[in-house]
Amino acid sequence: MLVAAAVCPCPPLLVPEVAAGAAPELDTLRDACADALGVLAASRPDLLIVVGPADRPDRGPHPEGTTGTFRGFGVDLGVRLGRDLATATDRPLPPSLAVGAWLLARAEWAGAPVEGLGVGEPLAADRCTGTGRDLAARADRVALLVMGDGSACRTLKAPGYLDERAEAFDAAAARALGAADPDALIALDEALAYELKAAGRAPWQVLAGAAQGAGLAGRLLYEDAPYGVGYLVAAWS
Repeated sequence: MLVAAAVCPCPPLLVPEVAAGAAPELDTLRDACADALGVLAASRPDLLIVVGPADRPDRGPHPEGTTGTFRGFGVDLGVRLGRDLATATDRPLPPSLAVGAWLLARAEWAGAPVEGLGVGEPLAADRCTGTGRDLAARADRVALLVMGDGSACRTLKAPGYLDERAEAFDAAAARALGAADPDALIALDEALAYELKAAGRAPWQVLAGAAQGAGLAGRLLYEDAPYGVGYLVAAWS
């Protein structure tokens, strides 16, 4: 069953080498992510699964030991998901899981085996929740690191330009994540999330499926929209 979850955004700019001179601008966000991962470590899970949005070639499971890189973002920096195991495949981690792997390495994660799951952003809510239930059944004590951004339409300079609906969407997601409310996450509008380029919608609904019946409490650790993108950090335990 699910015993803990950390929710973090997944912009490659979280990695200081990628952000370069702008790195200090996200220090508060990095600190919040570190606090959320501390909750995961304290839960002493048997298995940690990193869930994040992925394009079609990168969807599906990524075994422990799978590597990723930030070369596509101009930095010759590699990461590895958990331990270096022979079971790893040549298929690289999608960017969201690479950021998750970087966060785990930064936290010196050594508490449990780590696997990854790339989720398609258009995945329907019922399939997301079904996937979450399957993940929660993988071990007696499962923890999730859920990677995903809110809307990308909060300002005129945002990747998706300004959309007046974006702030309310992000606020609803923040309330649901802060309250550890699976039903409220499931109620997030799929079509609206797609229009607002909210890459976290599907991973958050995977979390909702995993958390049903688990009775977890939540804390919202960060809520802001630097660069016009909604970034949320939460911890459930």
